[in-house]
Amino acid sequence: MAKTLPTRADLIDYQQAVAGHDGTLCDVDGELFIKPCTPAEIAFYESSNAAHQDFADFMPTFLGTLTLDEQQNGQTIDEAGAALIAKHTMPEVVVPTKPSKKIVTDQAVVLENAAHGYVKPNILDVKLGVRLWADDAHPDKKTRFNKVTEETTHKDLGFRIAGMRVWQGHNAVGKDIDAEGYKIFDKNYGRFSVQTANVNEAFRKFIFSESAGIDEELGKLVAQAFHTDVCRIQKVLEGQESRMFSASLLFVFEGDGVALRSAMEEASRSPATLQNGHGNASSEDDEDDELEDTGPKIYSVKVIDFAHAEWTPGMGPDENALTGVRSMARILQELGNA
Repeated sequence: MAKTLPTRADLIDYQQAVAGHDGTLCDVDGELFIKPCTPAEIAFYESSNAAHQDFADFMPTFLGTLTLDEQQNGQTIDEAGAALIAKHTMPEVVVPTKPSKKIVTDQAVVLENAAHGYVKPNILDVKLGVRLWADDAHPDKKTRFNKVTEETTHKDLGFRIAGMRVWQGHNAVGKDIDAEGYKIFDKNYGRFSVQTANVNEAFRKFIFSESAGIDEELGKLVAQAFHTDVCRIQKVLEGQESRMFSASLLFVFEGDGVALRSAMEEASRSPATLQNGHGNASSEDDEDDELEDTGPKIYSVKVIDFAHAEWTPGMGPDENALTGVRSMARILQELGNA
């Protein structure tokens, strides 16, 4: 059943972002992620869903676009994903109260929120690439980003941790722990604290958390699930011809150990294996795509941030992004087998 349209007062700032631009919002239920973006990013979502479905499967579900216009107070919703849109609360208008300092646009993409449906979602943003700037970047930006590469894990591994949000358990307190019990690792963590020598330990902090009930057994299962899907993403990218500068891998998993174990046990009773983003996959063919998955969420891996992405026939695979993807696959394999 379709939900009614909320008023402007129902829109809220998105509180779970660990990296990226300001100005992101969500609907009151937290099911939709509304991101101001450029026409180029919208075009990449549209072309991916139209002609590159194997890659689109690892993108956040694209539901359409919104026009951010204080004068017209209007919206436009693409036909793509219309069946999914009908299931969610859609805002009448999205007008950020404080426009982002980094991106000036009157357009936004509407995506399914990858972090929705978890009891305590742990979230990690991994920025991909050795080279972070697109061909049309200003020389000052190229210089600035080259400095970031030289000083971080981008140089050796082709990625850096852009931000993490990790639940620490009930009643957790301490440095960098917010009111909900999440430890926040901001952009400076990946810039200045994580180096090639200690990068595995940084990912251990994301996946393993005894205080939240994520012990070695559960953590290894999470790492193995992540590894499987990162390898799938690697295979897709190796078979495509694209260029994506400063795209990211977004990792989400259930950070409450009790809820995670319960979700895994429920999934193990299903005749199907775990699927990216779901805890209980249907064994039936996709006879009814409009039915919502009601099983508890376990984990998700998505490729995000396509402001500088395009399909490039004739240019071969995106080895710049693949460097980071392969490094991530190796690290996750090591964590899952340790």
